[in-house]
Amino acid sequence: MQDSSLKTPYFMIDEVKLVENLEKAKQLKEISGVKLVLALKCFSTWGVFDIIKPYLDGTTSSGPYEVKLGYETFGGETHAYSVGYSEADIIEVADICDKLIFNSQSQLQAYRHLVEGKASIGLRLNPGVSCAGQDLADPARKFSRLGVHADKIEPQLMEQLEGVMFHMNCENKCVDSFIRLLDDISAKFGSYLDKMSWVSLGGGVFFTWPGYELERLGETLKAFSEKHSVQLYLEPGEAIITKTTDLVVTVVDIVENEKKTAIVDSATEAHRLDTLIYDEPATIQESSEYGEHEYVIGSCSCLAGDQFCVANFEEPLKIGQRLHVMDSAGYTMVKLNWFNGLKMPSIYCRRENGQVEKLNEFDYSDFKRSLSQWSVS
Repeated sequence: MQDSSLKTPYFMIDEVKLVENLEKAKQLKEISGVKLVLALKCFSTWGVFDIIKPYLDGTTSSGPYEVKLGYETFGGETHAYSVGYSEADIIEVADICDKLIFNSQSQLQAYRHLVEGKASIGLRLNPGVSCAGQDLADPARKFSRLGVHADKIEPQLMEQLEGVMFHMNCENKCVDSFIRLLDDISAKFGSYLDKMSWVSLGGGVFFTWPGYELERLGETLKAFSEKHSVQLYLEPGEAIITKTTDLVVTVVDIVENEKKTAIVDSATEAHRLDTLIYDEPATIQESSEYGEHEYVIGSCSCLAGDQFCVANFEEPLKIGQRLHVMDSAGYTMVKLNWFNGLKMPSIYCRRENGQVEKLNEFDYSDFKRSLSQWSVS
């Protein structure tokens, strides 16, 4: 199957690039002894789990459906976490998860009896410090509902736990800042950590970023693990799939209003939502920093501010030309929606042997069924 025969928009996952990230994950595990569980909230495209499974130890979730998906399609350890469980949620996942992490002490008290004897019980703690670039994604932001702060801990409840989870990073590319966070955690929570059998340090540690001090990170994790005599976990998402996937789109029109806008058959609102939410412009593979021809890469949705980026090109863009929106795996396929009734991108994987494998495609029936369903008697 040739790329030129595929109808846009579509995601193309590159197995070679994915394995490059996974080899770094393997190296980190060997140095540190840390276990890695894939954060399904970032990437849940289970059609490529056969590539990822040999390298990681399992999955972690943010809701009951992710728990079930990890259990059914990935295996290994299945970690269950949610900001707010219902009793029905707990009953649904308790028998299929290895670790169940509560977000609050009130939920721990209410539902612990449903989990005991089935899964290892943990609690999320909030260190009050973090490394996050935007307030929206900062777990330590003011009035945060995420985890228990040190001054709110009820010591008798901590005796009922086997582990705790922290999540205080978002695309942290700096080992030094991570070390500072770990030092702060040890100072605030060390007496509790010493009594645990496992500690998850969450996700957001971007150890596959070019130039990242991987060995130093590994040594730091090993030292922390030995200091508190715990099995450490990280919950990578972006670190596993970064720079592995393009969203391929086609220019369907070019309009001009002081600036030229190339309208493509995709939308950030529907297909690459974080571009819009965090106001972080996408990168176009065909663009050139010093190109003379500037275009707004505009979405085909009706939302006025819905655009991918502003980019320069060596040659004028043409209607029918394809563009590759780079690094489009994380928080994209898990956030796809039917805004404007736009065609949802298909999902493909280019395997190491060069063959393109179709993982999924969507049509009008999927759109229609997502909104209502009825039967004719």
